[in-house]
Amino acid sequence: MALGLDPDSGILESIGAYLGSGGFVMPVLVVCAVVLWYAIGARWALLQRGSRKNVRVLIKRYADGRAKAQDGIVDQAIVRGMEVCARPRANLRRYLDEAFGDFDGQLKQHATVITAVVSIAPLLGLLGTVAGMIETFRSLGDMSLFSQGGGIAAGIATALFTTQMGLVVAVPGVIVKFFLDRRQQQLELDLAQIKDLLISRFDPEADHRHVPAAPATVQG
Repeated sequence: MALGLDPDSGILESIGAYLGSGGFVMPVLVVCAVVLWYAIGARWALLQRGSRKNVRVLIKRYADGRAKAQDGIVDQAIVRGMEVCARPRANLRRYLDEAFGDFDGQLKQHATVITAVVSIAPLLGLLGTVAGMIETFRSLGDMSLFSQGGGIAAGIATALFTTQMGLVVAVPGVIVKFFLDRRQQQLELDLAQIKDLLISRFDPEADHRHVPAAPATVQG
């Protein structure tokens, strides 16, 4: 009986019985699962790089007018950066940082929700199990549990359904979260590289403007 589902019943009936056996925690875990996978899907859609070409190659293509459609964050960032650099101005990095502010927010969007859900789901499952175990032993005290079909073993198994459900929600979320966080880190590196390359291309003296002069040597 995988995941506590009864193979002799219909799918909907088995799912309904499984969710109903977990007590008040099961509906909360179902909501957590829906929120988690909505956030994962939205974050996956947001963290699209676009072209797989090297950032340096993409900047050269856009500068030469050979760019393709803007399919992701990197392509959009290069276009926005080129627009900023088209107008000569001092302190180019500051303007690029402001122009790329939306991308920094986009990279972090929904990350907090995913982290919260995958952290809370196992704890909610444990809460349901503890509540179920309390109810099981309370029934054991007045011997009412033995009047039911499965006895104490069935009561404990039912109590453990919520822990099982919490892990079913959390474990896939943790795995997908790892890959999404890796993609975010790579995109952050790409954005930083775009700014550095644009500054070196359009403002070659920027790296030397704020370097303090070396102190004069005191002659003895």
